[in-house]
Amino acid sequence: MDLFKRISEHHAESERIAWTGTFREYVDLLRLDPTPAMTAHARVFEMIKSHGVEESHGNKQYNFFRKELFGLDRALEKLVEEYFHSAARRLDVRKRILLLMGPVSGGKSTLVTMLKRGLEQFSRIEKGAVYAIKGCPMQEEPLHLIPHELRAEVEKELGVRIEGNLCPSCQMRLRTEYYGDIERVLVERVAISEDQRVGIGTFTPSDPKSQDIADLTGSIDFSTITEYGSESDPRAYRFDGELNKANRGLMEFQEMLKCDEKFLWNLLSLTQEGNFKAGRFALISADELIIAHTNESEYKAFIANKKNEALQSRMIVMPIPYNLKVSAEEKIYEKLVGQSDMKHIHIAPHALRSAAIFSILTRLKETKKQGMDLVKKMRMYDGEEVEGYKEADLKEMQSEYAEEGMSGVDPRYVINRISSALIKQDLQCINALDVLRALKDGLDQHASITKDEREKYLNFIAVARKEYDNLAKKEIQKAFVYSFEESAKTLFENYLDNIEAFCNWTKIRDPLTDEEMDPDERLMRSIEEQIGVSENAKKAFREEILIRISAYSRKGRKFEYNNHDRLREAIEKKLFADLKDIVKITTSTKTPDEKQLKRINEVSKRLMDEHGYCPVCANELLRYVGSLLNR
Repeated sequence: MDLFKRISEHHAESERIAWTGTFREYVDLLRLDPTPAMTAHARVFEMIKSHGVEESHGNKQYNFFRKELFGLDRALEKLVEEYFHSAARRLDVRKRILLLMGPVSGGKSTLVTMLKRGLEQFSRIEKGAVYAIKGCPMQEEPLHLIPHELRAEVEKELGVRIEGNLCPSCQMRLRTEYYGDIERVLVERVAISEDQRVGIGTFTPSDPKSQDIADLTGSIDFSTITEYGSESDPRAYRFDGELNKANRGLMEFQEMLKCDEKFLWNLLSLTQEGNFKAGRFALISADELIIAHTNESEYKAFIANKKNEALQSRMIVMPIPYNLKVSAEEKIYEKLVGQSDMKHIHIAPHALRSAAIFSILTRLKETKKQGMDLVKKMRMYDGEEVEGYKEADLKEMQSEYAEEGMSGVDPRYVINRISSALIKQDLQCINALDVLRALKDGLDQHASITKDEREKYLNFIAVARKEYDNLAKKEIQKAFVYSFEESAKTLFENYLDNIEAFCNWTKIRDPLTDEEMDPDERLMRSIEEQIGVSENAKKAFREEILIRISAYSRKGRKFEYNNHDRLREAIEKKLFADLKDIVKITTSTKTPDEKQLKRINEVSKRLMDEHGYCPVCANELLRYVGSLLNR
């Protein structure tokens, strides 16, 4: 990449979008396209939509959030549809503070940062263009120049809505610079920028004794009082508070409920009426999305205080829980590790998944559904099929607890422990056992974990280890079985032929000799016993498979090896059982002969080429599975 060429191109792009003209020219622009006059809420909604929306099983997924936020699809859909979409259509929710409430490290700050960055980029394209009165400290909407008496006619002609009044600074400039001639008022295109304090404001609470309300609403410039003679002269006032600078965009209140009460009083009028009080001026109009975030304990303390009822009624509270999907949690850790300088250390397959399994188990609530344990629930939440349960059961479990995902181990703790495992000296690779060991060792250092929780979490680490053991055995199984899928499908088809003959009281034809034979009971039972199907239950199990085949056939689909979880598990276990002795001898022998060494090298190569292992973790996996099989 030519660095300076790219810098030059970026500068040229900034110059290309620059535009300055008169108010008359701005109105001509609106005649062609009224979107620049949209509200701040509409701008945020259009920005999110511009990245694309996908629908799956009746749920919407917004591409805008995909690169940074994982596993929060349901919460984000609710946020966009119930707040941003409604507010963009000028429904009353736009007059509410959006309060993101959730546990620490749940993604609240990341979500707000994404909205701010998204707005910055959106304002640089034509669809998101923002125009303001040139020189206004609050990037004023130019349509506010139109007198109230004429607004109804203008709205009808341009297809826009005009809400709000000129700020005190623009009112004075209209009188003194333009002598009331609004046609000549200069308008410019502005780019929303947090760094330049244009359209984005951020307020962070500090010590109430030292924090000044001017941080929000601006302040008097005492050095100019003698020049202008009055505190009510707009030229003697700095319109540089966060509420001023966030006009036309977004205002972030970090840890809002930690603020002193008097700072929050300014929001009462701003949310309901769209204006706020500053200095010795009339109410100042502001069109901005106010987004705040807090944790659950502070929110509960806030609503318990009766003094806060007025502000509470002006809030839309959106819960942002922890992610509850193992695959999404794994992506969070991949992202965080990828941002570090430790990318040279190889992380073995399933290492981050094992950590994710532990995390998700700590966040799930026990369900009342019969036969459903936390591991099955975890799998269903992650999109896996669990035999005997349907999508309706999943939705029922998801609606069982409103607070599910609001507690448990946070991603920061897990990534801290993964970092601890990564930072060890002379380490080329870490595996699942290293990660689980680091998680276990860190429980004693976690100040907020009680003794009872520690015992429960140790049990979850054991469950995660058991899940990893199964994954490790399957990985070796796949590597040992040459053309695993073909072998599995062949055994699967053979089993289906036999159960079809068994259920229909017919014989099967030998493909080699062409003679008719009775169904192979020994083969069928050797597969069914792998998943605990008893002698008494075998007929019902076989009939269930046959019914499933018929159902697929009616829909014009072929019943495949992967379409039935329990049968697939049985086939895999049967294949592995047939190979178990070979695997056991090969993986556990300390002095392999030439044949065994050749097989080990073939398996290691397959693990590296097809499953993402390095020579170190492939060797460790072989030894570990060998020890598991010898137990």
